[in-house]
Amino acid sequence: MQTTRPPTPLRLWLALVIAAVAGPVLDSGFPDLGIWPLTFVGIAMVLVAVRGQSAARALLIGFVAGSSFFLIHVQWATLFLGPVPWVALSLLEGFFFALGCVAIALAYRMLPIGRHPLERLVALPIVVAGLWTAREAWASVWPYGGFAWGRVAQSQSESPLAPLFSWLGTSGVSFVMVLVVAMAVEAVYLRAARPTVRLIPVAVVLVAMLATPAFPVTVDGTLRVAAVQGNSKAGYFDERELGDNLQDHVDATLPILDENVDVIVWPEAASDLNPLTSRYAASVFDQIAEQAGVPLVGGAITDRSDGLFNTSFLWEPGVGPTDHYDKKHPVPFGEYVPDRAFFESLAPDLIGLIGREYSPGTTDGVFDLGGVIAGINICFDIFDDQLLTESVEQGAEIIFAQTNNADFGRTDESVQQLAVARIRALELGRSVVNISTVGTSAIIAPDGGAIDELEWHTADSMVAEVPLSSTSTAALQFGREIEWAVSGLGLLGLLIGAGAAWQASRPAPDRRMARTKKGQPRG
Repeated sequence: MQTTRPPTPLRLWLALVIAAVAGPVLDSGFPDLGIWPLTFVGIAMVLVAVRGQSAARALLIGFVAGSSFFLIHVQWATLFLGPVPWVALSLLEGFFFALGCVAIALAYRMLPIGRHPLERLVALPIVVAGLWTAREAWASVWPYGGFAWGRVAQSQSESPLAPLFSWLGTSGVSFVMVLVVAMAVEAVYLRAARPTVRLIPVAVVLVAMLATPAFPVTVDGTLRVAAVQGNSKAGYFDERELGDNLQDHVDATLPILDENVDVIVWPEAASDLNPLTSRYAASVFDQIAEQAGVPLVGGAITDRSDGLFNTSFLWEPGVGPTDHYDKKHPVPFGEYVPDRAFFESLAPDLIGLIGREYSPGTTDGVFDLGGVIAGINICFDIFDDQLLTESVEQGAEIIFAQTNNADFGRTDESVQQLAVARIRALELGRSVVNISTVGTSAIIAPDGGAIDELEWHTADSMVAEVPLSSTSTAALQFGREIEWAVSGLGLLGLLIGAGAAWQASRPAPDRRMARTKKGQPRG
């Protein structure tokens, strides 16, 4: 098979400039700006910058692109512990981004692409998109549970592509986004060299992406939910009197106690007193549940014999705590310090600021609200694909996403997290009650639409009839398989390219016929 030569790369200085600009462009596609088409532009800039580059150059270009993206995207991290952890996290994620770019650059250089346009317009982009998705999936789970922020699909929660989440899941949407961009990039290069090339494959993928409706979800009834945002000083370093957070949520709840509701939901850390050990806190939980006549779902930090936990309680009227969920994945360097002795030796003053050491929970992630099963997750749990899937597999008909965003002030963090909550509603076919101590709080329907929202940094509550569902969306059934499949396609393509490059590097065999004397037997 005749193959094309590796693509001619951009000059290094130009590729680095494009990479540096690509980061801010990518970030602009995410909330708070939320100009979702810019995510596609940013992906294209990265692919153009690394296309045809050597591994060493792609590593540098990818590091510049990834770091320039994450330094802006997670700038909110500076409000918690200052600039050092923010820079360290951004550069680490930038390095992982760079490794993905190396893999993509190698695919561009090594994959044996023939002269048929379909190989350039379809086969190569599939490998490129698969490698991008594999890098996102890997960085989302490793190290220390990973950092699932900044996957390109997370920019599309309110775009025309949002229905795709119910079919493909987050990784699947990232894959098709990069696929269509990679196809468009190859189309531009092909058309420049061969104006007669037809671009039907690119058009087909675009139309399919835009025309796909959301997976049909059947509503099985409703749950009347009251969700309370206390606007409390719940940040780790906020100055407050003990019990202030609890009182703030009580004050915001009192106006709705006479409402006809089925459950009251408070956010993560709504109580700064442990109701398991504080009689006063327990009496407050009792009073709210009994006066409303419905269960109270609320969060507090619990210090128990088996560890320190970030806990959500199911508090029944006249009974007290009947169930609890302990956060399964505490946030590294926020809720605990992994390998503390090692990191403390590097930055003792900084690590010393993180005094808490939450233990990972082992409880299931659902509460039974009198026959209605609610999935429970706390704060960054909403970014964990497996945890959310497990809660639905355990019977969840609605999701309660309790969070405390007070550490991040008025930055983009809370709206980025809300965007992921909206994506989860679409993926799982479940309503999501995203309730925060300070915002952004909203109740989201299974189609991703907002049922109700609260103003940022105000004490208020939402009362709404929230749809219940037991539908298994395609994303719920096959999302993880899609992630593995498309990542595998990318890695397989890279292996094929490596094999072809190795074969091409071997010296050609000497095909000259050995001359023999007449009548001499050939040995």
